[in-house]
Amino acid sequence: MSSLEDLLEKTSRTFALSIPVLPEPTRREVMIAYLLFRIADTFEDASHWDPARRTAALGEFRMLLRDYSRPNAERLSAEWVAAGITPHAGYRELMCDVPYVLESFFALSPDAVEPVRGHVERSAEGMAEYVGRTEGGNLVLKDVADLKSYCYFVAGIVGEMLTELFLLGRPDLAGIAPFLRERAASFGEALQLVNILKDSAGDAAEGRTYLPPAVSRSEVFALARRDLETAGEYIGALQANRAPRGLVEFTALPVLLARASLDRIEKHGPGSKVSRPEVFLLTQRLKRSLDRDEPAV
Repeated sequence: MSSLEDLLEKTSRTFALSIPVLPEPTRREVMIAYLLFRIADTFEDASHWDPARRTAALGEFRMLLRDYSRPNAERLSAEWVAAGITPHAGYRELMCDVPYVLESFFALSPDAVEPVRGHVERSAEGMAEYVGRTEGGNLVLKDVADLKSYCYFVAGIVGEMLTELFLLGRPDLAGIAPFLRERAASFGEALQLVNILKDSAGDAAEGRTYLPPAVSRSEVFALARRDLETAGEYIGALQANRAPRGLVEFTALPVLLARASLDRIEKHGPGSKVSRPEVFLLTQRLKRSLDRDEPAV
């Protein structure tokens, strides 16, 4: 069985970089929450399974979150892996360790368990709705409203959950809680839109057309940039109210990477990625800005 840190390393690139900078207990809470969302994402991404099987698995996962038992978790985990849930080695290892991840989750403070569970459940329910719309192996989003709704379920809810964890046990941030909550979903939407633009060719090959055919790419780029501006306001509020440095660094790095990715995609097309040296440079630049008490983004 891998450690939680190992599972994070094997299933994420950006979050493996940013989660370790968070202060405890938020670091552990966010790491476990990420793994729970990654489990749900793995069912949504299993395009080689028929929609009924994927929606059933999402329902089984939600059941474990509501009424956990080790025997049920072990049985379902073994069934999902035996059925070939994913070809990705890291995700497959995570699916083997579902009981361990869930037991680590339920060992968290009850004040953290409830918001994480509620948000993961809502996200999994929304994913199931979209998987259920797959016809003939294809899911096609209709318009900008449909795109925003999809982004909310898979990423906006994550932003809302993270905000609740940031506020937990930090009364000094209570004054900006409404400001953060108002912008949390747009923050998540921004990062998801960048991923959709980056991965559009590969998604289409697997039967997922997240960019609505009737919507111009320029409109989606503009929406992503507006959302990234909102994310910048969120981060600025954290800095202005002297939030722990780890919260600022954790939220700022994905935004800096998303901006760089968006520029690259706009110039070179789908599939373009920020290189590892560029990621390193952005990370070091962010740390220097925080050292000097300059704006993070």
